[in-house]
Formats: sequence, structure tokens, C-alpha cells
Amino acid sequence: MPDPIAKWPSMDGTVYTGRGFGAPGEKTGEVVFNTSMTGYQEVLTDPSYTGQIVAMTYPLIGNYGTTAEDQESHGVQVEGFVVRELTRIPSNFRSHRDLDTFLRASNVTGIEGLDTRALVRRLRGAGP
Repeated sequence: MPDPIAKWPSMDGTVYTGRGFGAPGEKTGEVVFNTSMTGYQEVLTDPSYTGQIVAMTYPLIGNYGTTAEDQESHGVQVEGFVVRELTRIPSNFRSHRDLDTFLRASNVTGIEGLDTRALVRRLRGAGP
């Protein structure tokens, strides 16, 4: 089954369209970004991101799945997750589950298919 179309309205009325993953629903929060090439699970479980919607600038996220050993806290702390492209089938012997399943189990909504680098340039210049 294809992913649902997701829409994300910004404060200035701009609407970003992508595909939803993780838990279904609507989330609100401060939009921040992370420029790491690795460590998405550590970002998701880092308490300093509590309640925020994190946009990752690296274009491919989810390629090594998730594992309990890579968590920074007891669970996912972010409110939402924004990526350019989500890997559906992770390739790592340590992986316990894929990122979509991990976020769904944590009741966290994600959106993929956005130009996250352009989004970050906008955030840096004008805010959400």
C-alpha cells in the first residue's frame, strides 16, 4: 500500500507536500534541523530534541535501521521527523527493525519527499 500524502503547513502559509511514515496523525512543534550524515537514531532519542520536529539534511535516512544499543534515552523524544528519502529495507546486521516501524511504535509522525536542504536554508533565513 502506498504511503499517504502528507501536507505540512508552515507559519507563513507555505505548504510542503510529501509522503507520511511512522505513526499517522498531525503533530506540532518547533522545527529544527540536524546536518549529521549518521546517527539519526541518536538524534531521535536525544532528550535535547524533546517536542521538536527535526529535519535531517542528509538525503538518505534509515539505511542501517534501528537498534536498542544506539538509543540516547529510554525512547524517541522528537515530536516529528522530516527526511528527503526514507530507506524501507535497512542493511545492517545490528538492525532490529526499520525506521518506519520504530517511529510507528513510538507514536511519532514522519514526512519524506521534501527537499530538506532547501527547507534548512529557509529556516535559517526566515524561520518556520
